[in-house]
Amino acid sequence: MSTTRETLLVQTFVTLADSMVADYDVIDLLQNLVDQATELFDASASGIILGPDAEHLEVIVSTSEESRLVGLMQIRAAEGPCVEAVSSGQVVSVVDMAEMRNRWPEFAAEVAATDYLSVHAIPLRLRGETIGSLNLFRDHEGALNEEDAVAAQALSDVATISVLQERAIRDSAVIRDQLQRALNSRVVIEQAKGVLAHTHQLDMDAAFRLLRQHARSTRAPISVVAAGVVDRSTQIPVTQPAKTAS
Repeated sequence: MSTTRETLLVQTFVTLADSMVADYDVIDLLQNLVDQATELFDASASGIILGPDAEHLEVIVSTSEESRLVGLMQIRAAEGPCVEAVSSGQVVSVVDMAEMRNRWPEFAAEVAATDYLSVHAIPLRLRGETIGSLNLFRDHEGALNEEDAVAAQALSDVATISVLQERAIRDSAVIRDQLQRALNSRVVIEQAKGVLAHTHQLDMDAAFRLLRQHARSTRAPISVVAAGVVDRSTQIPVTQPAKTAS
């Protein structure tokens, strides 16, 4: 790992640590995490799937609409590296499409339409509790090198702690409540993306960027901004050129 990337990794951990204060927004924190993971590990996209068990998973954050759809494909098919990382509690690394086809033929057939050629999926796991996975999608073949694999595991540990926290580990009811709130927030964000896409004739990626830009400029949690967009109490104008829907 180069000095520049080491510096970025340190900055990422500092930012995440600063974010983990009382009443922090878990969606914002996890979104920042996948944004940084994409840059750190030479990935085309990253995402996190989350749920109380492998049968009830949702894509909670992603860096692109395409990677969100890939996550949804796996959940629908009940197979794929990201889902297996959750069900097994183990890291799942897929180095090329041939391996993908051999292990998960149904999922491989659907993902063939994308540019993704390799996947590295790390379970979000702490003290025997697996609640999801951090997933890196890359447009070239090969596995993460050892240093990057260790760093990616560290980021997944931060993601796990951000959702569970120490008090939640002792109380399964609190864990379920935190997970459900995170899942509910994601539903509202998807609804807000749809509203913005329709209002401004944007594609879903551009709509999400607009939503995040407004949240950052107003220093408000993205889930709060999204709720405002959905109930029409928040109006977000397009302030710069964005990719329109085709």
